[in-house]
Amino acid sequence: MQVDAERLAQEFITLCEIESPSRFEGRISRYLQTVFKELGADLVLEDDSAAVTGSESGNLLIRFAGSLPLAPIFFSCHMDTVPPTRGVKVRRSGDLFTSSGNTVLGSDDKSGLVACIEAMRVLKKKGIAHRPVEFLITTCEEIGLVGAKAFDTSVMQAKEGYALDSTGFAKVITHAPAANKLQIHVAGIAAHAGLHPEWGINAIVLAAKALADIPCGRIDEESTVNFGIIQGGVASNIVPEKVVINGEVRSHSPQKLRQLTQAITDRFVNTAKHWSDPTGAARGNPRIEVGVEEDFPAMALGADSRVIRRIAEAASAIDLELSYEKAGGGSDANIFNGRGLATAIVATGMTNVHSTNEQVELADMVRLTELILALLTRVQC
Repeated sequence: MQVDAERLAQEFITLCEIESPSRFEGRISRYLQTVFKELGADLVLEDDSAAVTGSESGNLLIRFAGSLPLAPIFFSCHMDTVPPTRGVKVRRSGDLFTSSGNTVLGSDDKSGLVACIEAMRVLKKKGIAHRPVEFLITTCEEIGLVGAKAFDTSVMQAKEGYALDSTGFAKVITHAPAANKLQIHVAGIAAHAGLHPEWGINAIVLAAKALADIPCGRIDEESTVNFGIIQGGVASNIVPEKVVINGEVRSHSPQKLRQLTQAITDRFVNTAKHWSDPTGAARGNPRIEVGVEEDFPAMALGADSRVIRRIAEAASAIDLELSYEKAGGGSDANIFNGRGLATAIVATGMTNVHSTNEQVELADMVRLTELILALLTRVQC
């Protein structure tokens, strides 16, 4: 089952040079559908999620029935990339791939995609028996896991799988935090700042008072809080009547996530409730509303779970030593785990992602392909 490294390299360059920023995945989607149809996929399905995501394409579900009497598994990748992508050109120096320097490379997540394609090319060319497998390729991952959230997982036959989407190599992510998005609306009273400032209530000052007493950054080994955007005011001579703050809370512990979210909510609400007017001239009272939206659920896979035991066995079969880690970020795998599909995250070799310094080594993509092949042919669980 030798991987054709040069064939993989050329396919990787082709994938990267198809521009596919989030919501503009039409070209890459059509290309992938053609590739998998030519490989004899038993199902090539584009779902109707575009109506929800606003993408040019739906998510793709590719299925190969296989002939080994083993439980089906799936591999997940996303087809979108972050900007800048316009005119992306791959620069190859030996076996190192970078961009020309003006764009991202797109190895996030095309290093995962190419390994899936090459694995199936090896199996089909050699006529090698393999277990049933599905490839779930999502849109709009980079803008909030939007494609995965819109995907109907009930159409999947596989109930366990691997998301090929992490930096580094020979690394498996078994735990990732849950996250809540916060949008906080602080409403004061507008007034002329020079003529009648006492008539107003400064929303920026209210927001600052609340923020000053809220822990931010690393809370403990499991939890973080961040306020990333604050917008308010229209002019320096107007007492600002509105501030909008966007933030997030993350934790590996659902209980801590709830407690931190509630503590932040209470702090903002109480800031408005306990506000007092030093002059007695303010023409109204402040209001603060906190909106909370679940962004993604936590994922936690034990060492004894089948999805982890399976990849450990596959790695052993090809003499690959894996590390197992906890992550601080969210991915499509969080969504799938939350819907009952046990999903581990597997690193693909990419580094410096989301920058024009992004790069990946051919050897890592080859080894990733070998790991996929081992999962499909050399593991009995």
